Amino acid sequence: MMYPGFTGGLLDRADHLRQDADAFARALADPAARLLRLNGLIPEIDRDRLGWTSLADAPDGAILVLLGLDAGAPRFVAVDPAFSPDGAPAMRHPELMAALAALAPGESATYAAARSLVDWHLRHGFCARCGSATEPFRAGWGRHCPACGAEHFPRVDPVVIMIAEHDGRALLARGPGWPEGRYSALAGFLEPGESIEEAVAREIAEESGVRVSNVRYVASQPWPFPSSLMIACVADAEDDTIAIDPHEIDDAIWVSRDAVRAVLAGGEGPFLPPPPYAIAHTLLTAWVEG
Repeated sequence: MMYPGFTGGLLDRADHLRQDADAFARALADPAARLLRLNGLIPEIDRDRLGWTSLADAPDGAILVLLGLDAGAPRFVAVDPAFSPDGAPAMRHPELMAALAALAPGESATYAAARSLVDWHLRHGFCARCGSATEPFRAGWGRHCPACGAEHFPRVDPVVIMIAEHDGRALLARGPGWPEGRYSALAGFLEPGESIEEAVAREIAEESGVRVSNVRYVASQPWPFPSSLMIACVADAEDDTIAIDPHEIDDAIWVSRDAVRAVLAGGEGPFLPPPPYAIAHTLLTAWVEG
């Protein structure tokens, strides 16, 4: 059984509390309640665990979102209206990457939910229907417009991430601005009216010129930058001719199973692998193992 990064959540999401205003108020008043410690949007870590503090440490005017229950004790994250999501560290920020690499399995799932929710609140303060200011409800898992009555909920953007396979080799690519030598799986957002299989074939063809069929699902992963669902797949390539789109990727290469295996094991190879918490790492591991 594979457990990609940001999965294996440890909290009871307690949906029943989101719909009960009195129960939510009791959770806020519970002396066992704790607040996730964040430095901006970077998690503060105690050893390999997320750090928690008292709700009294929440910034003035912050929205408290109920993440769930830990052995019955409420866990919250604060949305500070004074913080701008545009000032949040990029996913390749060294401090953030070090924090993610240090987290124990399951801890990163709590962080993923918290980060995505904070980002969503900061970007959705106004109604998409009428433009009026919205207010949080459902324990922070929605926003309501008092002017027109519209309700808005956090959304997840589906993204396909995949390798094409040909003659025992995997197609890998590197994006603009990536660290030198880093290659990973191709990826792209699903478009309206498109299945996962169709998106996989389209994205591979658009970015590398390779035509594929026989798309197989491998695993999925929440990716909180800001809020995507990565859907990992493998597909069979019709041939190995590459014609990259330079607007999308810098380069694409075919890599043998032995070479991928060596790189994932920490050895020398033709590329630097994606970090272990990225589903591209899980996907390559699954492909190597057959």
